[in-house]
Amino acid sequence: MRVIAGTARSLPLKAPAGMDTRPTTDRIKETLFNMLQTYVPGSVFVDLFSGSGGIGIEALSRGARKAYFVENAPKAISCIQQNLTFTKMADRAIVLKQDVFSGLSGISEKNVDVIFMDPPYRSGYEKNVLALLRNMHCVTADTLIVAEAALDTDFSYLEEMGYTVEKEKKYKTNKHMFIRKTETVG
Repeated sequence: MRVIAGTARSLPLKAPAGMDTRPTTDRIKETLFNMLQTYVPGSVFVDLFSGSGGIGIEALSRGARKAYFVENAPKAISCIQQNLTFTKMADRAIVLKQDVFSGLSGISEKNVDVIFMDPPYRSGYEKNVLALLRNMHCVTADTLIVAEAALDTDFSYLEEMGYTVEKEKKYKTNKHMFIRKTETVG
């Protein structure tokens, strides 16, 4: 696993040992960031269920102004901190050592530009996180939310929750859903 592009290009990243995390493959990460290339420079980027921190570090390498990493597994937190130090990006990162549902309250931004979440597959966390994000002041109709999930994950509830799907990208075993809050007129 490595940083694909930007200021930390080609630097190797550590991943936590064991099966508790599934680092996004370099190929999928490259495809994802090709789709995000216009959103990342100068952005506030949030990496939920961060694992090794590879996605948030990629965003920082590609010009994100600041990145939040939300993770509660001690081995993963250690990896994130080591990777941030190694890539010299710790000064633009905030690591929230909490579960995602508590950690979201630690985001002290007026607006967040991109939120990436990669919860354990088939856990149902996506729906619960989206329910929380719906009511956060820093998540606006301009915030792009990207959910990584197993291919068979059902997102049919999104419209009912006040979200629209901007794009869906399918891979062999998983997919990325690009989601935005529906603008409310009133």
